[in-house]
Amino acid sequence: MARLAITRDVLSQYAKLDKSVQNAVEAAIAEFANDPHADLRLQRVPGSRDNRMRLVRLADTWYGVVLAPDGGGTYCLLTILPCEQTLAYAISRRFGVNAAIGVLEVSNDDAIQQLQPSLQAAAGPEDKRLFADVSDADLIRLGIDARILQLARLLSSEADLETMQSVLPEAQYAVLHGLARGMTVDEAMAEAAQLLPSSTPPEQVDAGDLVSAMERTPGQVTFVSGQEELQLVLAHPFAAWRAFLHPSQRKIAYRASYGGPAQVTGGPGTGKTVTVLHRAAFLATRVDTRPPAAGPGPATQGSSGPEAKPVLLTAFNGNLAEALHAQLDLLIPDADVRSRIEVLNVDRLAYSIVKQARGNPVIADERMLRARWADAAAAAGLDLTPVFLKNEWEQVILGQDLRNEHAYLTCLRAGRGRPLTKAQRNQVWQVAQRVTAELAAAHESTHLQLANEATHLLRQAGAPRYRHILVDEAQDLHPSQWRLLRAATASGSDDLFIAADPHQRIYNNRVSLASLRISVRGRSRRLSLNYRTTQEILAWAMPLLGSDPVTGLDGEVDSLLGYRSPMHGQPPQLRMAATRAEEFALLTERIRSWLAAGIESHAIAVAARSASLAREAREALKADSIGTASLVGRGSTQAVRAGTMHAMKGLEFQAVAVVGVEQGVIPEPAALTPEDEDVLAHAQDLQRERCILFVACTRARDHLYVSGTGELSTFLPPLPSHARPVEPALSHHARPEEPLRPITAPLSRTAPANRATAAYPARAR
Repeated sequence: MARLAITRDVLSQYAKLDKSVQNAVEAAIAEFANDPHADLRLQRVPGSRDNRMRLVRLADTWYGVVLAPDGGGTYCLLTILPCEQTLAYAISRRFGVNAAIGVLEVSNDDAIQQLQPSLQAAAGPEDKRLFADVSDADLIRLGIDARILQLARLLSSEADLETMQSVLPEAQYAVLHGLARGMTVDEAMAEAAQLLPSSTPPEQVDAGDLVSAMERTPGQVTFVSGQEELQLVLAHPFAAWRAFLHPSQRKIAYRASYGGPAQVTGGPGTGKTVTVLHRAAFLATRVDTRPPAAGPGPATQGSSGPEAKPVLLTAFNGNLAEALHAQLDLLIPDADVRSRIEVLNVDRLAYSIVKQARGNPVIADERMLRARWADAAAAAGLDLTPVFLKNEWEQVILGQDLRNEHAYLTCLRAGRGRPLTKAQRNQVWQVAQRVTAELAAAHESTHLQLANEATHLLRQAGAPRYRHILVDEAQDLHPSQWRLLRAATASGSDDLFIAADPHQRIYNNRVSLASLRISVRGRSRRLSLNYRTTQEILAWAMPLLGSDPVTGLDGEVDSLLGYRSPMHGQPPQLRMAATRAEEFALLTERIRSWLAAGIESHAIAVAARSASLAREAREALKADSIGTASLVGRGSTQAVRAGTMHAMKGLEFQAVAVVGVEQGVIPEPAALTPEDEDVLAHAQDLQRERCILFVACTRARDHLYVSGTGELSTFLPPLPSHARPVEPALSHHARPEEPLRPITAPLSRTAPANRATAAYPARAR
C-alpha cells in the first residue's frame, strides 16, 4: 500500500469542485492509496524541471499533480487542477530540501526567471545592495540556494524583497526578511528554525530525502493514514484545511508539560484556536480517566461525579463552543480520547454547577434587567445613568465579588473613568442591593451572578472539577468567570492553557490574570504569522484598530508588531449604495459570484453590526433564492452563514461580506458611553467598536467584501469620488467596484501603518 501525503493546496482546490467531481476524485485518491502498484498509475511529465513530478487522472478532465520521491512507496498529492493547467504547474515547479533546516521547499522556477531581468534593470550601485554586508558563505549556511542567491544579490531595498515573497520558499524568504530587518546571521537562522516542529535543525540534511523533509513540514503537508482518515479529511475539506498545524504552533501544542498556567497570544489567523484544539487532544491522550478524588462537602456542590471529564475546552460564547466541538470531532477520530474532553462555554459551566446544587436557575432577561436599573436609579434620585450603575455593578461589585458595603467603599475601581465620592458609592451600593433583592425575589440570576455562585460551590466542595482547562478567545472573559475556571481545576502543571488576543476584545471585560492568582509569566508564547487571511486583507484591516495602545491579560501593552501573512490574494472590495435595497442587491451579486467560483456555501458568511440588519440581509438573500443559516448552532451545511459581528468571533470563512459599514451604524451609537459621563469608558467603548469591525473583517480567508449606504463609517478611509453612491434611478450594474485602499491615519506600535511586515517576525518573547 502506498504511503500518501496531501498538501493544504489539495484541500483548497478540492473544496471548489462540484460534488460529482469531488466524489470521483475521492474514489480515485482512495484507489491510488490502496494500490500496491500505485506507481503504475502515474504519468511522467515531459519537460518537467523536476523528474520526480507525476500526473494522475482523478476525474474526467481533472488531474492530480504528484511528487514521487526516489525510492518509491511514498507519494505527495500536491494539487488538483484541470487538465490544461496541470502541465504548466508540473513543469514550472521544483521541489527540494532546505539545506539549513531540512524542510520541504517548492519554488516556481518560471516566476523566478521572469523576475530576474526586472531586478537587474532596477538594481542600484553595488554598495547600496540590500545584502551587501552578508557573505555568500553566510547566505548558503542559512539555506539560500544558488538561484535565489543570484536574485538576492540584485536587491536594493526591502520592497524589492517583498515582491518576491510569493515565489520564494518560505524558509528562504524568512531568513532574507530577517536579515533585511537587521537580524544577525545567527538570529536569522533561529528564525528559520521556528518552521521546524522541534526548533532544532537536523545535524545532517540529506538533500535527496524528500520524505524526511515532508515529515519536517507539517504546516504544509500531512500524511493520511488509511481510508477512514482520508474520507474524513475530504468530507470536510475547509475544516481539514484549518486543522493543519504549523511547526511554531505544534511546539506550543505538543510541549510535554507546562509548569503552570500557559498562554499563547497572537493576531487573528495565527492559529491560536487550532493550537488549543491540538493541546486538548494531546492532554486527553495522557490523562487518567478516573475522576479526581472528591474532597469534603456534598457531591452535589460541583464535585466531579463519575460522569465528569478530565479536560474542559471552553470559551466565552456558545457559538464558539459549538464550533470548537465540531472541530474536535474532526481532529480526534478516536472515540475514547474524544470522550475525555468536555466542550461548553463558561456560562453553561456555571449554570450546570449551580443546577447540580439547587435546581435549574432562571436567567434574568436583559431588557427587564435594564428596566430594573432605571427604576432603581429614578427612585434613588441619582444623577448617574442606569447604564453607568449597571456597569458599576458588573465591573466592580461582581467583578471583585464584593459582598458587603465596606468592601465596596474601600475597593479600587480600576478601569472606571468617573470618580465617585464616598457618599455616591454608598448610594450606588444601595441601588445595587435593591436590584439584587428584586432578582432574588423573582428567583432570577444573571450569568455573572451564577459564575460567582458556582465558584463558591466549587470552593466549598474542595475538589477540582477538571484536571486541565483550555480557554479560547480568553480576552473576553469577566473576572468572575476567571475565578470560576481557577476554582474548577487544581493549581499545578498544565492546569490552564489560555489563548487570547486583546486586539479582538469585543466585550467590556478587562482582566489582569495576576490579580486572580493566575500567573503566565515565563509560560507565554506569541504567534505572529497569519495562516488564514491574505496579506492584502490583513494590511487593510489592521489600521481599523486605531492607534490607542492595547493591554493584554498579563497587564502589559500588547503589540501586533511583526504580524504578517505569507499568503497573497485579491484586494478587498468596497461598494457603497444609495439605499439598503440596492446594497442587498449588490450583496446578492457578490455571493452568487463566489458560489459560481466554486466556494462552498457554508464557507461564505455575511456579518452585520446588529441582529436586525443581519435578519434583513438574510431575508434579501432568501428572496433571491440563496439559502442562509444562522452563525449560531449547526444549521444546514449547504447554506450561506449570516449573523452579527459578535457571533463571527472565533469563526473563519473563505469569503466574508460585511454589510452596513456606515455612519450611524458603526460605531453603534447606543454602545458608546457618553463622553461627558465617563471619558475612559467612552474611549474603551470606541475601541471595542473598532475591535468588533476588525474581528468581522479578519474572519475572511481569501475574499473580503465591505458595503454600506450613505456615508462611510468614520473607521474607514474616505471613498474616492468616482466610487460614491449613484442615484437610485441608475443601475447598480454600472457602478465601479473600488478596491479597499490602505488607511493612512498615523498608527502606533499597536497597529503598524499599512504594512503588516513593518517589523521583525516575532521571535520568542
